[in-house]
Amino acid sequence: MVTSHWTAAPAQASLRRRGAVLERAILDAALEQLSTVGWKGLTMEGVAAGAQTGKAAVYRRWPSKEDLVADALHAALPRIEEVPDLGDVRADLLALCRRTRDAMFSRPGLALRAVIHECDPVQAERLHAVIIKGLVEPTVQLLREVVTRGIERGEVRSDAANGYVFDAIPAMMMYRSKVCASEWSDRDLEEVIDQLMLPLLRPTRG
Repeated sequence: MVTSHWTAAPAQASLRRRGAVLERAILDAALEQLSTVGWKGLTMEGVAAGAQTGKAAVYRRWPSKEDLVADALHAALPRIEEVPDLGDVRADLLALCRRTRDAMFSRPGLALRAVIHECDPVQAERLHAVIIKGLVEPTVQLLREVVTRGIERGEVRSDAANGYVFDAIPAMMMYRSKVCASEWSDRDLEEVIDQLMLPLLRPTRG
């Protein structure tokens, strides 16, 4: 019997990745760490291991854990880019609130809120910008569009397009989510629209 002296080379643990592919793997690994061990348990070494790369590759791109986590959450948060025009301000508001709720309670949204609870004030300030730019500001912009359409249709009073009105839904949703641990059922969203927003928006009669 002829014995072959050839043996297969061991498979490499991972292909050599660069650029956006490697960055995506690192960000995914960071999000996975947040989901399993939280902010306090997350380490740059653990993220590097999860991404199957070296620790130096992580530090070259993100000098601190705060920077890495902020980018991971920002990249993963669902984008709220448009709200359908359903021809009625109540229906438009409800559709927007549902999309905002779904983003807040998505995996990255839950991770973000959990991280903020674990961080000290300095760390939380860096991560707080993610939820403002990734969730609150887009929601406010879309609320502006919904209210403006309502004004044009005559459903909404002309002076309702102001910052206090636009802030009302994001502020209420964030407060109830963080302080009251509300999960915002569809019924909750309908009540905040009917009891808070519509009285603010409707033209006064008489």
